[in-house]
Formats: sequence, C-alpha cells, structure tokens
Amino acid sequence: MHLITLIPGDGIGPEITKAVTDIFAAAQVPVQWEEQNAGQTTFDQSGELIPQALLTSLEKNKVALKGPITTPVGKGFRSINVTLRQKYDLYQNVRPSKTTDGIKTRYEGIDLVLFRENTEGLYAGLEVWDEHNGIGDSIARVTVNGARKICHAAFAYAAKHGRKKVTLAHKANILKVPGKIMLDAAQEAAREFPQIQYEDKIIDNMCMQLVGKPEQFDVIVTTNLFGDILSDLCAGLVGGLGVVAGANIGDDMAIFEAVHGSAPDIAGQGKANPTALLRSALMMLHHIGEHEQAVKIEKALELTLKDKAKCTGDLGGSASTSEFAQAIIDNLGK
Repeated sequence: MHLITLIPGDGIGPEITKAVTDIFAAAQVPVQWEEQNAGQTTFDQSGELIPQALLTSLEKNKVALKGPITTPVGKGFRSINVTLRQKYDLYQNVRPSKTTDGIKTRYEGIDLVLFRENTEGLYAGLEVWDEHNGIGDSIARVTVNGARKICHAAFAYAAKHGRKKVTLAHKANILKVPGKIMLDAAQEAAREFPQIQYEDKIIDNMCMQLVGKPEQFDVIVTTNLFGDILSDLCAGLVGGLGVVAGANIGDDMAIFEAVHGSAPDIAGQGKANPTALLRSALMMLHHIGEHEQAVKIEKALELTLKDKAKCTGDLGGSASTSEFAQAIIDNLGK
C-alpha cells in the first residue's frame, strides 16, 4: 500500500479530486490518501496558506497528488506552486502532450514530453524595484548545476522510455551567458547518452516549428520561463490544459498536479473535466511502480473519451464530472 499526500485545492479542485479517488477506489489501486490542503480556502479557514501539516505530510510520504490551487491576489504571497517547487528542489517540471482519439484537435501523431527547469530562471524570485527611477529588474538566474540536472533528466527519460531525440530550446544568440550554460549542459548530457539524437533550436523558431510540424519533436528541454510558455503551447496542440498531465519531480520528492486553474466560476456545478488530474495521477502510478494499474485506467479513460455522450461539456458531451468518472469506472477492464 502506497501512502500518498492528497491536496484537493480550491475551486473545482475538490470535485475533480473526488472523481480521481473514486476511479482509483473502483480500480482497487493500492494507495492510501492522506488529505491535506493549501491555498485560498485553507487561508480563509485557518489563516495559513501552506499549513505545516501539509509540509509534514509531504516530507513523510515523498509523493503527492495536487489539484488546482488559488493563491490570494494582492496580499503579498508568491505562488504556492513555485514555493513548493523551490522548497523541495522539484527541479523537473514534466509535461507530456499526446494526441488522443476522442479529443478534437487539428493535429495528428503528436507524442512529446517537455522538461522544464522548475526552480531557476526568471522564477528564481530575484527581483529589484527602484522606485526612484521607475525601474523593475528580474534576474534570470541559471546555474551550471541546475542546467546539468534538467538536461540529464531529459536525456535519461528519453533513454529509459525508448525516445529517440532530445531538443534543447534556448535563446543563446541573445542571452549569451545563460544560453551557453544550457547549451554546454545539453551537449554534456548528449555525450553521456550517444544513442539519443540531440538538436538545439532558438526559442522563437521552436514555437513556429511546434505549431507548423509538432510531430517532429520527441523530448524537449528548456529553462523555466520558456518551458512555462512552451508547455501550454504543447497542451493547446492536443486539446488544451484540461487533458494534459503535469509533474514536479526532484531527487527525493514528486508532486503530480493538474496544471489548469481552479476555475472558481464553475466550482460546485459538476461541469469540471477531471482528465488532466487523472492523467497526472496515472503519471504518479508509473512513478511509484504501479504500471499495470496506470495502463488499465488509461485504457478506460480512452474508451470513455470516444463516447461523447459520457464526456463533460468541454469535451463535446453533456455529462457531469461524476457521470464522466462513473463512465470511466464502467469501462475498467474492457
């Protein structure tokens, strides 16, 4: 039995979390959930944005599934997601994007995985405000160690999963110093994994190539801000943020999460699509070695996605969140 920290989140978070836990229960997945929360709801109830009980649970269990979280606006808080990533050095943000039968998109044959450096770059929090001169500076810190870790992770993933190519996205023609650090790190990793084809592309060309011919890419690795942008672009190619998984992985801990927002405008209405969180949970199952369970549930999800009558509104159907989850449960083992 695997003990997993469960963070329901805010807005639609509790609804899609329940859908996932119901599916896992029906599939008899050997997990035990330890529920702790964070975000706006938790702050309203206790005055704590990230309670110590949550941190204690994370540090004990080392694996978590997290729904979308709302960070209070205008109260001086930084992103909860960024805080957790930096506190526990979850330096890999891993985002698969794959076309799926039943999810409408103009593309075919996309199957790529993006590795975004998750703790450095323009998200390092190194900001200066010069009020006198009206100047705001944000420092994009890239370290040799950080670059080496994320590039090695991308190549190691490619080798482990039978992928053939890794592409580094960068802006070394303009950002000379951080660009060179990433180029050097990627080339070093490429030498360690000679069976993996390596290429690099300047970020603006990378965006154009992704929109024009995304099927040419396999594994992509890049810095924090570029990865933030590219990961959403890739999600848009395969159906949107509501259908793609996400994971924040370090050497000692991993937090799997739906990367879309908490959508408070539809919270409590049974309209939310749990696919993104479910797929993140399936990534989690692979991470903890429960491969057969992950494959079984993925097949049930794919069967359900082909039956529009059983899908939520954003997928072209009219089912509620719980009805969609029940349809997946009904398809288990088929």
